[in-house]
Amino acid sequence: MLFANSMSLLWLSYYGLSLLVLVATYFALAWLPRLPRLVVTWCVAGAMWVPASFRLPLVEEGEFYTGWAPAAMVAAVGFLEHNTTALRGGLLWLILGVAIGACVGIALWWWRRSQPIHDTPQRRQVEESPQPARRREPVIN
Repeated sequence: MLFANSMSLLWLSYYGLSLLVLVATYFALAWLPRLPRLVVTWCVAGAMWVPASFRLPLVEEGEFYTGWAPAAMVAAVGFLEHNTTALRGGLLWLILGVAIGACVGIALWWWRRSQPIHDTPQRRQVEESPQPARRREPVIN
C-alpha cells in the first residue's frame, strides 16, 4: 500500500520536494543567460535525483541493512562517519549524476536555442498613389 509506512511514499515525497527545489533554482538563477542557467539547474537535479546504495551495520554483530538513498546523502553520511567505502560510492554516483544533469541542460539549450533569422528579400509593395496620403482631421458632426 502506498500510504502505510512505505518507502515508495518516502521517495515520492522526496522527488516532489526536489521538483520544487529544481524550479526554485531555475528562477533564482534568472540573472544568468539561458545556457549556464540550464546547466546549473540540471546539475543540481542530477545531484538530487541519482540514487546510490548504502550498507549500515545493525546492532547485532555481523548483520547489515542495505538500501538506496540519494547519492548526496550517502556521500555526506560516509564523510561524517569516516566510511571511505560509502563516501567513494556516493561521490562517484553523485559526480555521474551531475555530469548527466549537465548533459541534459546542454541538450535542452541546444534543442530550444533560437534559430538564426535569414534575411529574405522583401516584396516590393505597389503604391496605389504616388503621394503619401495626408492626415485627415477628425470632424464632429
